[in-house]
Amino acid sequence: MPVKNRLTELLKSQQKNLLTIYFTAGYPHSEDTLPILETLAEAGADIVEIGMPFSDPIADGPTIQESNQTSLEQGMTIEKLFTQLKGFRENIHLPVLLMGYLNPVMQYGIEKFCQKASELGVDGLILPDLPMFEYQNQYKELFQRYQLSHIFLITPETSDERIRVIDAESEGFIYAVSSSSTTGKTGAFSTEQEAYFERLQTLNLNNPILIGFGIADHATYLQACKFGNGAIIGSAFIRTLAKDGEMKNNIKEFIKGVKNQ
Repeated sequence: MPVKNRLTELLKSQQKNLLTIYFTAGYPHSEDTLPILETLAEAGADIVEIGMPFSDPIADGPTIQESNQTSLEQGMTIEKLFTQLKGFRENIHLPVLLMGYLNPVMQYGIEKFCQKASELGVDGLILPDLPMFEYQNQYKELFQRYQLSHIFLITPETSDERIRVIDAESEGFIYAVSSSSTTGKTGAFSTEQEAYFERLQTLNLNNPILIGFGIADHATYLQACKFGNGAIIGSAFIRTLAKDGEMKNNIKEFIKGVKNQ
């Protein structure tokens, strides 16, 4: 039975032009997590992914890797993140996901982690290195018990058969990685990438597709929305956080520019 949470509720009511923003918890400064989240909600983001920093984020490019390193050096941990998120649901109502790697979550204790995330009001998890077999046999029931959607990633190399398995196991959206490289690449989609997105469209999947990796501005956001249900932006937003000037204004200008509001 699908979980009932803010993510699944949003996806029932809105299926186009969804803008998801990723940022690393505790970056650029250790206490910036909640202010960034609050500003994104005010600025018009539809979904937020908060990255749990890890020392070896293999899927991420240099921008997100550096944000992970900075955050860790400033003392960010899962426990500290949970402390920062305490009470955030009093003012923030958009879906919030936690994204990271399995190792720190396992060290924290996976059931303890799920229980705490659920209590705080987190809606889902993205754990790119969690194998499907382990999810199905060890964690699916646990995530469902705590009403946490698990978001799976697919790439241009993912077979139609596996995509259909992922679609059947998904309760939220499918994260379509636009290329097999790491995050942070920018520029218009190639012919090969467009063919991949068109292949996904022909599969008539049950879950919405959000496209990530390489989305950086209004033009690439529109391209992603043309082929999928929306876009996920990470590296370009992290670079915005590092810019000079008042961070809240920089965030609002970034979201406005992407959505062309």
